[in-house]
Amino acid sequence: MPHQIAKKRLSRTDGHRKALLRNLATSFFKHEKIETTSTKAKEVSKVVERLITTARRGDLHSRRLVAAYLTEPAVTKKLVDQIAPALKDRAGGYTRIIKTRVRPGDAAELSLLELVR
Repeated sequence: MPHQIAKKRLSRTDGHRKALLRNLATSFFKHEKIETTSTKAKEVSKVVERLITTARRGDLHSRRLVAAYLTEPAVTKKLVDQIAPALKDRAGGYTRIIKTRVRPGDAAELSLLELVR
């Protein structure tokens, strides 16, 4: 039994999970909200919170750290130049998860992950 594991495996290999979280984070910053399963929303929320905290510093090193994780340069620019300065005064809690519906095909619980402004 795995003890003290900080993240869910999401029934994927390490590389697949990492790619999934990177793509979800990029889509989140691109559209400022995404609808996904509740478990994925909770996991990507952790990643997004860390990225926003890093981007809030605004220096070159933090920009490069964010760019190394996100998959699109335009999204990195949007995060560092628009989203992070708007959340400068906020002490964490940049995202909100709202449970929306149950998906008809597989009865998965879906949630809306959105940016708190």
